[in-house]
Amino acid sequence: MAITLSLVAIFGLVLFFLLRSRTLGYGSTFIAVMFGFFLASTGAATPINQLAQAVINAIPNL
Repeated sequence: MAITLSLVAIFGLVLFFLLRSRTLGYGSTFIAVMFGFFLASTGAATPINQLAQAVINAIPNL
Protein backbone atom coordinates (compact mmCIF):
# COMPACT_ATOMS: atom_id res chain seq x y z
CA MET A 1 0.00 0.00 0.00
CA ALA A 2 2.85 2.41 0.75
CA ILE A 3 4.23 1.92 -2.76
CA THR A 4 0.84 2.69 -4.30
CA LEU A 5 0.42 5.88 -2.28
CA SER A 6 3.88 7.12 -3.17
CA LEU A 7 3.29 6.44 -6.86
CA VAL A 8 0.00 8.34 -6.65
CA ALA A 9 1.84 11.27 -5.10
CA ILE A 10 4.62 11.19 -7.69
CA PHE A 11 2.28 10.92 -10.68
CA GLY A 12 -0.01 13.58 -9.19
CA LEU A 13 2.84 16.04 -8.74
CA VAL A 14 4.23 15.41 -12.21
CA LEU A 15 0.77 15.82 -13.73
CA PHE A 16 0.20 19.03 -11.76
CA PHE A 17 3.42 20.57 -13.05
CA LEU A 18 2.79 19.42 -16.62
CA LEU A 19 -0.66 20.99 -16.61
CA ARG A 20 0.62 24.15 -14.94
CA SER A 21 3.37 24.60 -17.53
CA ARG A 22 0.89 23.71 -20.32
CA THR A 23 3.25 21.05 -21.58
CA LEU A 24 0.73 18.59 -22.94
CA GLY A 25 1.51 15.66 -25.20
CA TYR A 26 1.85 11.91 -25.18
CA GLY A 27 3.92 11.97 -21.99
CA SER A 28 1.21 13.93 -20.18
CA THR A 29 -1.39 11.43 -21.33
CA PHE A 30 0.67 8.57 -19.93
CA ILE A 31 1.14 10.39 -16.62
CA ALA A 32 -2.61 11.13 -16.38
CA VAL A 33 -3.53 7.51 -17.09
CA MET A 34 -1.03 6.17 -14.59
CA PHE A 35 -2.19 8.68 -11.96
CA GLY A 36 -5.79 7.55 -12.46
CA PHE A 37 -4.80 3.90 -12.38
CA PHE A 38 -2.91 4.18 -9.10
CA LEU A 39 -5.49 6.53 -7.57
CA ALA A 40 -8.20 3.97 -8.27
CA SER A 41 -6.35 1.40 -6.19
CA THR A 42 -6.23 3.65 -3.09
CA GLY A 43 -8.84 4.31 -0.46
CA ALA A 44 -9.73 7.54 -2.25
CA ALA A 45 -11.47 5.65 -5.07
CA THR A 46 -14.78 5.16 -3.23
CA PRO A 47 -15.29 8.84 -2.21
CA ILE A 48 -14.29 9.99 -5.70
CA ASN A 49 -16.83 7.64 -7.28
CA GLN A 50 -19.52 8.79 -4.84
CA LEU A 51 -18.77 12.45 -5.62
CA ALA A 52 -18.91 11.83 -9.36
CA GLN A 53 -22.22 9.97 -8.99
CA ALA A 54 -23.68 12.82 -6.89
CA VAL A 55 -22.69 15.38 -9.51
CA ILE A 56 -24.16 13.28 -12.31
CA ASN A 57 -27.42 12.88 -10.36
CA ALA A 58 -27.59 16.62 -9.59
CA ILE A 59 -27.17 17.81 -13.21
CA PRO A 60 -30.74 16.97 -14.37
CA ASN A 61 -32.15 18.87 -11.35
CA LEU A 62 -30.51 22.15 -12.33
